[in-house]
Amino acid sequence: MRRRIDMAEVESATKIRAKYLRALESEEWELLPGPTFVKTFLRTYAEYLELDARLLVEEYKQRFERPAGLDVTPLNLRRQRRTRRVAPRLGPGIVVVLGIVALLAALYVLGISGNNDDEPEPPAAVETATPQPKKKAAKKKRKAATAKPVSVSILATGQVYVCMEDARGRPVVNKRTLEAGQRTRTYRSRSFKVTFGTAEARIRQNGKTYRVAQSRDPVGYSLRSGRRPQRITSGLAGCT
Repeated sequence: MRRRIDMAEVESATKIRAKYLRALESEEWELLPGPTFVKTFLRTYAEYLELDARLLVEEYKQRFERPAGLDVTPLNLRRQRRTRRVAPRLGPGIVVVLGIVALLAALYVLGISGNNDDEPEPPAAVETATPQPKKKAAKKKRKAATAKPVSVSILATGQVYVCMEDARGRPVVNKRTLEAGQRTRTYRSRSFKVTFGTAEARIRQNGKTYRVAQSRDPVGYSLRSGRRPQRITSGLAGCT
């Protein structure tokens, strides 16, 4: 307001929606997509206003970001206590269930042996069993095809926030802001999830280049071998 900059000018220059800029101004963090994007938007907005971006991000972390893992210990203790209490009660029940199962199995075996003495086995059972190996082979081929790794790199065409995780959920590009012309190294995995803060990037997948869709919100993609990048709206890569 002191510099008399219109919010529409800031939105056009930073590619951040005006409602997110207003949320940053009023510290209404719940209106933003998440802590990762809060810090990215805060850094980009501060740099546009020629403020100390690092200082503002550190102040946000100290005032509003909860340390990770605070609730882990109490939750594990409660599970251990429940396990100790429940285990003695389940013991007799398991013995009874196993006894019933054993009795039913014995009756089933006796019934099969009695049927074998009186009636010959129908030939139809042999015919229906023959296609099974083919089905198993087809499943193995499909699994082998889906397990083929995919090679991915990211090229920035402008300033863009990037977060990419491999098939195990490990961050390979961890909350990086790339400048125009910057390119990541090539990564290989069965699949990737990647999130972009803006559309100023290209995806290089198995030798082919794909554009990132224009959007005012963060854009997410699922990358797999043999498929074009699939846009996703939930389960976006958040990195750690």
